[in-house]
Amino acid sequence: MAKAKSVIITCAVTGGIHTPSMSPHLPITPQQIASEAIAASEAGASIIHLHARNAEDGRPAHDPDVFMEFLPVIKQSTNAVVNISTGGGLGMTLDQRLAAARRASPEMASLNMGSLNFGLFPLLDKYKTFKHDWEPEFLGMTNDFIFKNTFKDIEYVLKDLGEGHGTKFEMECYDLGHLYNVAHFVDRGLIKPPFFLQLIYGILGGAGAEIDNLVHMNSVADRLFGDDYEWSVLAAGKNQMGFASTAGLLGGNVRVGLEDSLYIGRGQLAESNADQVAKIKRIVEDLSLTVATPDEARQRLALKGGDQVGF
Repeated sequence: MAKAKSVIITCAVTGGIHTPSMSPHLPITPQQIASEAIAASEAGASIIHLHARNAEDGRPAHDPDVFMEFLPVIKQSTNAVVNISTGGGLGMTLDQRLAAARRASPEMASLNMGSLNFGLFPLLDKYKTFKHDWEPEFLGMTNDFIFKNTFKDIEYVLKDLGEGHGTKFEMECYDLGHLYNVAHFVDRGLIKPPFFLQLIYGILGGAGAEIDNLVHMNSVADRLFGDDYEWSVLAAGKNQMGFASTAGLLGGNVRVGLEDSLYIGRGQLAESNADQVAKIKRIVEDLSLTVATPDEARQRLALKGGDQVGF
């Protein structure tokens, strides 16, 4: 693996996991999502990872028209790489999850590299009251839920968005086996270097948030992919900053944002995505590393350019 010359910061602005009752700072409306994305870019994020929500109740949304309320605003106001989720919200069909990216033809999109149990139901014990009826139902159903990403699904996305739109992927790997799924598609020629792996820790059903797991998965990826890939790390909740800092030391890239953690410090809610970006930027620079610009990220990930998108 070629050591990163600078650290690419991705910011995942709102996601489809946390619910409005968990934080008053979670962006919900298109205006809030756009504002948070722009501020995160100004704070140092090169890539902005985006979901959409229903403006009335905060439920994860898949309607491309909702995305188009904030995508052009972000593009006009920043040079950041826009990365659209194909994970959507738990329970959406694959076509619903792909709808926004198909419309927008972005430089990047996320791509989950395997099916897994995705357990959010323990959060029901943490939050006793909810603003909206859908929230406890959404969390509770994950006790009997599989986040489906079969080989057929992955191939479909690679061909539809990758070959059809020239979109490159943030390939989300929640466990060791997902790296071998990536290798399978590399061997078939459906994933071509340079590609971008996002190693994910702390989701119930995936790899636990233990540094040994990060080091081992990084070692396996090095053996499988050599110099053909870039990698990044995200960790859920309280593990966010520690794992991101470790990734920087190991030559990787980092992801922060309110999708992954609602906090900025122990027991302290983050008031914005930009606060988290600014914090990890400070940490990276204190480690004598530099932060990548959006154009550096584009060059290293071989992206098609912001002038080739559909928004």
